[in-house]
Amino acid sequence: MPPFALDAGIPPLSKENDTPAERFRCCVRWMLLSRLLEERIARLYRAGKIVGGVYLGRGQEAFSSAMGLQLRRDQGDIFAGLIRDMAGRLAFGETLIDIARTYLGAVDGPMRGRDGNIHRGRPGRGMPAMISHLGAMVSVVNGMLIAKRFRGETGAVGGTTIGDGGTSTGAFHEALNQAAVEKLPLVIAVADNQFAYSTPTDRQYACADLADRAVGYGVEGYSIDGTDLGACLDTFATAIARARTGHGPQLVVGHLLRRCGHGEHDDASYIPSSAKDAPYGGDCLELAKQQLAEQSWATVAEIEEWTAHAQGSIEKALATAQSDPAPDPFVESWHALSTKQLSEGAHLA
Repeated sequence: MPPFALDAGIPPLSKENDTPAERFRCCVRWMLLSRLLEERIARLYRAGKIVGGVYLGRGQEAFSSAMGLQLRRDQGDIFAGLIRDMAGRLAFGETLIDIARTYLGAVDGPMRGRDGNIHRGRPGRGMPAMISHLGAMVSVVNGMLIAKRFRGETGAVGGTTIGDGGTSTGAFHEALNQAAVEKLPLVIAVADNQFAYSTPTDRQYACADLADRAVGYGVEGYSIDGTDLGACLDTFATAIARARTGHGPQLVVGHLLRRCGHGEHDDASYIPSSAKDAPYGGDCLELAKQQLAEQSWATVAEIEEWTAHAQGSIEKALATAQSDPAPDPFVESWHALSTKQLSEGAHLA
């Protein structure tokens, strides 16, 4: 366990309570926590309290959390998220205190304040630190899955995410081809959020749907509304189960809209206002709240209670991280964190 953890107050799913309604409710809570946490981080960034870039997953929470929630750490699963996967990271098991300490550069964070705030992870717990080079995370997860195979470990699934623009990189194609040939239990979530930074999708690819690329590699593909939490949960449940039972890589394309700039430094002026009223332009969190009400799965009072608890947990984590010491260059050992010389290797466990 981390040296210090704060409870987000979201009960885990178990065999006894893993019903469609409870799965949906649980996912909404992770989405809500992610949205509130990122809004708080964005305010700290604008106040000059955070060094480096801040990238929000606003509009992608349903697609991200639906995979993160349904991967199983107790079965050795892997989740390798990118810059807009706060919701998925949280649902998979990343703690609030790890996130807070990394964004604020605290020495007690998993990266000891030595790396960019989005390049955080605990590989020993199935959460490799993010690589900014687009497409690279797919091959990293391939390697982790092949390592498990070499060790005789079975039953684990590797999940990773990428954006529509990232699918145009050579690294993505090479890794997907390798995964298909090796029939790896890999699930790739492609968030087709309509823009690769400021480049619209019609200037990125000519196929009708990125899911069409799956057949060319001999993998199974799915195309879904990434703003529909129910569809995301159902599709990832199927994809993860098929990957786990020997059907090879699964490519899930979620159509949605990035409802913010590429980063907090970007005003997103290139995104037309009409995009939010178009198909896939809705706010997945608000749509999920509406569905909770329509299905009588949660009351307004419950959602308000979830919101208050999430805000309290976030403030506790940030207050703790802000009081933690920063790295001292005169006493730190600047070896790579994974080397045997470091007793702090436990930070990455």
